[in-house]
Amino acid sequence: MGTPAKTLDHLNKVVVGFLNGGRIKGYVYDFSALKESFNLLPQEDPLQGQGIKVELKDLKAVFFVWDFSGNPEYHESLRADAPMHGRKIEVTFIDGEKLVGRTEGYNPQRLGFFVFPVDPKSNNIRIFVVTRNTRQVRLV
Repeated sequence: MGTPAKTLDHLNKVVVGFLNGGRIKGYVYDFSALKESFNLLPQEDPLQGQGIKVELKDLKAVFFVWDFSGNPEYHESLRADAPMHGRKIEVTFIDGEKLVGRTEGYNPQRLGFFVFPVDPKSNNIRIFVVTRNTRQVRLV
């Protein structure tokens, strides 16, 4: 495990979505779209330096979020009212869950790709989708 950040300013809040349906909230400092794994620091006391290694092969996606709690009653709009970069994309995971957003870098040969929500009120900043764990990816 690399050296974790010394302050929360250098950490990204994430919700990690596993293939088995589980979710873990925590912080990352060493995530790369080119690496097969990253270290997840616990939501409580992330600066203690004791994290777990997460393998992308076990994940549907990594959700980079504004807030861990979000608003479970809020339903995101799938319409883009403001002009946005990238192509609209619909991702269906192998468990049937769907995700709609925009992407600038989908390539089925890559490990994964980022999707950006179309709703500006979304709790998600960006979502890294693991390509091999999708059923269908459709540019719309």
